[in-house]
Amino acid sequence: MAIPRVALTRAGHLPSWWPRPSDVGLPAALDPAHDLFPVHPLTAGRALAEALASAELPAAQLIAPGTHLKVTPTLSTRTVAVKSQPGVHLKLPLPTSTLGRLNRRSIVPGTLPDGALVRAVLAEAACASPPLQDLLLADESHYAHAGHPFLGYLMRQLPGGLDRCHLVPLAALLAPAPDGRPLVIEELAREHGDGTVIGLFQAYLDVLFGVHVDLFVRFGIALESHQQNAALVLDPDEPDDPLRLLIKDFDGALIHYQRLAAGPIPVPEPEDFADPRLLTGSDDELADVFITITVHLCAGALAFGLARHDQAPRPVLLDLIRQSLTRALDRYPGHPAAALLRARVLAADRLPGKTMLTAGTLMTKARSGASDINKHYGTTGPNYLKAPAVRP
Repeated sequence: MAIPRVALTRAGHLPSWWPRPSDVGLPAALDPAHDLFPVHPLTAGRALAEALASAELPAAQLIAPGTHLKVTPTLSTRTVAVKSQPGVHLKLPLPTSTLGRLNRRSIVPGTLPDGALVRAVLAEAACASPPLQDLLLADESHYAHAGHPFLGYLMRQLPGGLDRCHLVPLAALLAPAPDGRPLVIEELAREHGDGTVIGLFQAYLDVLFGVHVDLFVRFGIALESHQQNAALVLDPDEPDDPLRLLIKDFDGALIHYQRLAAGPIPVPEPEDFADPRLLTGSDDELADVFITITVHLCAGALAFGLARHDQAPRPVLLDLIRQSLTRALDRYPGHPAAALLRARVLAADRLPGKTMLTAGTLMTKARSGASDINKHYGTTGPNYLKAPAVRP
């Protein structure tokens, strides 16, 4: 699909390999003043034509008859990897909903600059804080849109220098190996650390909580870096090197702005964020994100899964989580944010859970009170991390 440049909001320059309108069967006369937009096949039908009509752009003249780049699916529903450009992903809008009817997979234009802005803040934090030396960030500063949720894309670039590394999404750790051998995490454990799954899981937890506790306590940031948006980075040439954590997709973060602004890094103004829901003044709201994403999805779910696969008893795995989180919190003695997190995660009787299906399908936002259905916490459950009482 070609879009007139005068109708575009763009960040970053197009790479030299990016095709022109004439490369996909459109008239060469469009090349000087139009940019080509990638379109997901599921969007190329009715949704695309309606979007162009809404933007008062001529669909018959702009929808390309041909294709150019070869891509392959990724774990993310609306993201594809460009085969000829290792490390480049294209995030494309889709006319569908997941995790609730209102959880649409389009790309709201304001999320693109917000994601780039949050990523820039994280990059500053990583430079300023030694505990974040194991954090790698995808570059999400290249994007374009034409002011409509189905007329936009994000071009994501993974960090360089990782060609020989294993980049394993957290969601893949409990999957069977492709050739039918044991779990992916078992295969990785044979090549890294002490050679055991428990050893690799403990090393992973130390990186996970080292990064996310530091972001929470020092910078007032909680990321929606669930198992799809975070990946382990392991170097097979240096099996004894520390693990690293690669994170992408930053537009779902929650930021305690006052604490961030009081910290050691330059920060944007509040009005620089297109979506004010990214900002909060509550550490309890920040803790809700930390618990439901970092604790439940990135730690707890893996512990329960490893136990189901008989890798270790569940109490042993949950104790590893408690110990790792405690070590991370102990680095900030006397800090109120660390004390709050310790109380909310390790000492509380119950932990919050998301109710996205309720807020996204069963109720209107007016009834549920959810300003953001991705961050609606209407239920709790027993705290599986609370240390068992010691009997006399």
